Amino acid sequence: MTGRLDGHAEDRGRVYQALGDQHISEHHHHGRRADEVEAPQGPDSVRRPSVGRPPVVLRDRAGVLERLRASVREGQGGEAFVLYGMGGCGKTAVAYTFFDLATRECGRAGLWVNASDRASLRAGMLAVAADRGAADGELLAARNGLRPAADLVWQYLDRSQESWVLVLDNADHPEILRDGSWLRTSPRGTVVVTTRRPAARWWPGAELQYIGVLPREDAARVLRDLAPHSGTQQEAAQVADRLGRLPLALTLAGGFLSQQVLAPWTMEAYGRRLEEGAGVELIDQGADALSEEDPRHLVGLTWQLTLDAFESRGLPEATALLRLLARFAPEPLPLSLLNHDGIGAALPRARCETALRALLDQSLTELVDTGERCVQSHAVLLDSVAAATSAELAAVLHTTAVALLDAAVPAVPDAGPHDPKLRLLVPHGLALLRGAGDRTTSAAALAVVTRLAAALHRTGDYLSARETARAAADLGEGRLGTEHRLVLAAGSRTGRALFRLGEYSEAEVLLRRVHAAQERLFGTDDPDTLDSRHGLQLVLGNLGARDEAVSLLRSTVAGRRRALGADHPLTLRSRSSLLVLLSASEVVQEEDGALLSLPAECARSLGPEHTVSLGARHNHAWALYQLGRFDEAGQKIRLVSEAYRRRFGPDHPVALSARQLLSRTLVARGHVAAAVEIMTDVVVRRERGLGADHPFTVAGRRLLGDFTSKERRPPAG
Repeated sequence: MTGRLDGHAEDRGRVYQALGDQHISEHHHHGRRADEVEAPQGPDSVRRPSVGRPPVVLRDRAGVLERLRASVREGQGGEAFVLYGMGGCGKTAVAYTFFDLATRECGRAGLWVNASDRASLRAGMLAVAADRGAADGELLAARNGLRPAADLVWQYLDRSQESWVLVLDNADHPEILRDGSWLRTSPRGTVVVTTRRPAARWWPGAELQYIGVLPREDAARVLRDLAPHSGTQQEAAQVADRLGRLPLALTLAGGFLSQQVLAPWTMEAYGRRLEEGAGVELIDQGADALSEEDPRHLVGLTWQLTLDAFESRGLPEATALLRLLARFAPEPLPLSLLNHDGIGAALPRARCETALRALLDQSLTELVDTGERCVQSHAVLLDSVAAATSAELAAVLHTTAVALLDAAVPAVPDAGPHDPKLRLLVPHGLALLRGAGDRTTSAAALAVVTRLAAALHRTGDYLSARETARAAADLGEGRLGTEHRLVLAAGSRTGRALFRLGEYSEAEVLLRRVHAAQERLFGTDDPDTLDSRHGLQLVLGNLGARDEAVSLLRSTVAGRRRALGADHPLTLRSRSSLLVLLSASEVVQEEDGALLSLPAECARSLGPEHTVSLGARHNHAWALYQLGRFDEAGQKIRLVSEAYRRRFGPDHPVALSARQLLSRTLVARGHVAAAVEIMTDVVVRRERGLGADHPFTVAGRRLLGDFTSKERRPPAG
C-alpha cells in the first residue's frame, strides 16, 4: 500500500476510506426521495393554446381584436398588450381568437405560455426558447441557474427568423413576471398578456385593454351558439341578464343546455331555476364532467384562487371585505357606506382601505362614478362568494351590512333637495331584506328600508319612495307576517307615496286597511296608527270627503298631543294641516283662535327654519288668503317660497306649491301678468317632475287657464 487514499462517487453515492479492514453494506435506491419536490415538467406544447373550451364564435370583441390585428400586420412588431378584467370575463377567449387569427391568417408563429405560477411560467418560457432554437446545453444551464433564463429566452425570440405572437395567459401574479424580467418586447413579435390585475404599474410600456361583460344581444348569442335549439333570442337574452352577461357563466349555461339528453331543458326552464335561487351550483353543472376540474373554468371556484392568494399574502381582510360586499346587491354601492366604524364587526376599519385596494387590484370589484363615488362587483361573483360563506359567518356579515346601511340613511328623514345617494341605497336595502336569515335581522332590515323610503319621499322622489316601500312591505310580509308592526308601517309609507303620485283611490284603500289594523292591534293613540291616520286624511281631503278628513285630522292632533306632547314636531305638523283643511270661518274659531298663531309657536319650539315651521308659515299664508287678507298672505308666502327655493331647489313639489299660492295672491291684488308667468313655470316643472296627468299638474294647468282668461278680459267700463 502506498498510503495514498483515492476515491470517487457519483450522484448520491459516498466514499468510505480506511487504512484498516472495513466491511460496509450499502443499498442505493435510485429515484426521487419522498421529501423532495419533483422538478417541474415542461408543457406538452407551446404551439397550441392551453384553454378549456374554446369559443364557438367570439362575440362583441371586434374593437379589441382589430387593435390586436393591427399589431401583426406586415412589418409590425414590438408591441405588448394586456387584456385585463375580472375572472370569467373572457380574456383568454380573446387571446385564443387573436392567436388563431395571427397564426392562420397572418403566418405568425404562435407561442402560448401558462403564466399562472412561477414554475409554469419558467418551464413554458424555456420551452419557447427551445422552440426558437436554443440548444440543450443552453437550456440545461438556464434550468440549473448557471445562466439567466429570461435573457436566454428573449435572446432567441429576438433572433427568431419567423415573426411570432407570444401569449402569457393567466398572469394574475405580475410580480412573477417582474421579478424574473420575463415580460419584454421585441421587434420580431407581439406579446399579449391576460390578467385580473389592471394596475398600470405592473405593465410599463404595455397597452391595456379592458375586457368586461358582454352587451345583452351578444350575450344571448353566446347561449344560442352553444344551445341553438333551447330557446329564442329573447329567452336567451333574459337568461343572459340573470347571468350578468359574464362570458364564463354564459359558456357554462350554454354547455349545460346542450348536454341534456334524457330531458332537454329550455332557456325558459333554465332561467326559471336561476330565479328560484339555483345560482352557482346550477351554472357549474355546465362544465365537462369527464375533464379534469380547473378552478378557472367554474364560476364557483375561479375567484377562490384569488381569495387563497389573499390569505397566503397576509390579506385576510380583503376576503372579509368581499364577503361583506356579497351581502349587498350587485349594484353601485356608495363608498361612504363602508367608511364607518360599524364595519369593525367584519374587518378592522383601519384595514378597509388596504382591503379595497386589494380587491380593485384583482378586478374583483371596480370603482364607478354615478355622481357619487361607488364600488361595484359582478352578481355571479357575489353569489359565488356568498354561497361559499358559512352560515355562522354570513349571519355576522349580514348584521354588519344592515348596521352600515342604517348609518347611511338619515335617522329622522327631513325634507330636502334631491339626493342621488338615497336612490343608490335602495337595491342594497332590498337585497339585505331578501337575504336576512332570521326574524330579528329581517325586522332590522325592514325598518331601515322603510326609513329609506321616507327619506326619498321627503326629497320629492315619490316614485322611488313608492317602489321601495311597496317592495319592502311585500318582502317583510313573507318573513314577518301581514300584521307585524314594521310590515304595516311599510304599507302606510306606500300609501303616503301613492297619494303624492296622485293615485288617490289606491292610496285610500291601502291606508284605510293599514289604519284599521294598526288601531285594532296597537290602539288609537299609537304613533304608527296616528301616522297612518294623518296620511289618510290628506287623501280624503283631496277626494272631496272633507268632513271625514277634518274629523280624522282633529283626532290625529288630539292623539299626538296625548302620545307625543304638544310641542312635538308631528303634533305641530298635524295642527298645521288644519290651517289648510278648515274653512275660513272654522280656522278663526279653531282652538279659540290660537291656531292662527301657530307659526310663532313652531318658531319658539323648533326654530324658524325647521321644516315644520316653514310648513306652518306656508299653510298660515293659505289661511290668510282664504280670509281675504291678500297683501299679508302675499308677503308671507313670498318669503316662504324663497326659503323653499334656497333649501329644496326650484323643482321640489313643496316649492312649486308655494309658488302657486304666490300666484293666487298676485291675481287677487291685480298683478295677473306676473301670476301667469309664475304659473306657467310651475306647470312646466310639474309636467316634467310629476307628469302631465298628475292631479297637481292638472289643477295647475286649470288655474293657469283661469289666469290667462283674466289677462285677456278687457277692463270694465
